[in-house]
Amino acid sequence: MRQSRATQPRPPRALWLRGRWPDHNPLRRTSDRVEAAIVAAALILFLAGAPLLALFGWHWADSAALRVQQRQQSAWHQVSALLLADGRPVVDIGYGGVAGAEVRARWTAPDGTPRTGDVPAPATAQAGSTMRIWVDQSGAQTGPPLRAQQATGQAALAAVLAPVALGTVLLCAVSLAVYILDRRRLAAWAADWRSTGPRWNSHR
Repeated sequence: MRQSRATQPRPPRALWLRGRWPDHNPLRRTSDRVEAAIVAAALILFLAGAPLLALFGWHWADSAALRVQQRQQSAWHQVSALLLADGRPVVDIGYGGVAGAEVRARWTAPDGTPRTGDVPAPATAQAGSTMRIWVDQSGAQTGPPLRAQQATGQAALAAVLAPVALGTVLLCAVSLAVYILDRRRLAAWAADWRSTGPRWNSHR
């Protein structure tokens, strides 16, 4: 004989959901309802806060990158560096990677200080030729200022990481709350067994 739909066993997922459903099951303890409320509150907080944090992270990172870009553009300058040696072939660093070779060069800092150092140069460069490099006010090499594409990438990364951070914090908080509730449930079950266990053994 076939089992009726009412008597068919529930799947594990349905049992898990029913165990956290805020109904009036008399077998459900207060701690079970508290756990369900904590999980629901964390879910609501994440769904409401994640978009706001993503938007905030984007604007914050974009503003910070814009300030850095403006500061670098105002403080860093391009100068001509005179190569003191011929260019060298690129260096094989293994695993299919190469590193650009550097040659000795001389340049003058924006404040008039003569500087000498190694600068990246193509293998076809010849001694006596010049190339443009980025330096700060003292003449130390810096590299180019932050580009608009890099600023956008930083803002996008912040917009992704902000909701991830919120989810991680909420997950840790929920896990800690469930751990505390589980310890209290185990203590309550142990206390109940200490009071009911002797009565069960006396009826045997």
